[in-house]
Amino acid sequence: MCATCGCGDDTGTRVSRPHTHDHPHDHEHPHDHPHDHEHEHEHEHETVTLEQKVLAKNDLTAERNRAWLAERGVLALNMMSSPGSGKTTLLERTIADIGGHRPVSVIEGDQETMLDANRIEATGCAVVQVNTGAGCHLDAEMMRDALTALDPGPNSLLFIENVGNLVCPALFDLGERSRVVVISVTEGTDKPLKYPHMFAAANLVVVNKSDLLPYVDFDVDLCTKYARSVNPHLEAITLSATTGHGMQQWYDWIAAQ
Repeated sequence: MCATCGCGDDTGTRVSRPHTHDHPHDHEHPHDHPHDHEHEHEHEHETVTLEQKVLAKNDLTAERNRAWLAERGVLALNMMSSPGSGKTTLLERTIADIGGHRPVSVIEGDQETMLDANRIEATGCAVVQVNTGAGCHLDAEMMRDALTALDPGPNSLLFIENVGNLVCPALFDLGERSRVVVISVTEGTDKPLKYPHMFAAANLVVVNKSDLLPYVDFDVDLCTKYARSVNPHLEAITLSATTGHGMQQWYDWIAAQ
């Protein structure tokens, strides 16, 4: 269960057990004090326990995924962002620029549709679509099933385009080598402060759509400062997947992983 939004592990469903009194209320004294706080504590305890179990199971599967990828020399990068940051455009350009030098495959995560997978497939790249339904993130089991279907080749590059969401994907290890959070200059300078867990979990922040900087109120240096206040070790790249500005820094970072 996702600790922040309450979605289920892969169905988006949250199940709560109702609490009822089994003993009769035939006390001699007036019963004016409520028992609601007792039920709230019990419910919170059950929720936290369930979250811990789900995450522990996920982490075990993630480690198995990581070992599977390492045996084959596959570099897996988990790409996370809010909707509309330009992840798919970034991947399209990346595949076009470096796909001829290294095999590339993609796992696409969305709640519904094959739209992004179709775009990636049009580049000639191998791709598998994972639709999560009501779920707001990919998890390690979905990753395992996608790896089985995709079967990325030895010494290849695997991009995982996670569901567009700056909260839940940060909680779920998929077995990736590194995590990349993509934001665009149209989203606001304060994103790292509003969604600190995402930036704390990332290895790299990519500030995309730099070609729009003259038209929006966005401070790249301040955004980077905010991000590093959350995660001092976070690397940062500013680029435009549309124009190609800054893309070589992105490719250099990938090569260094």
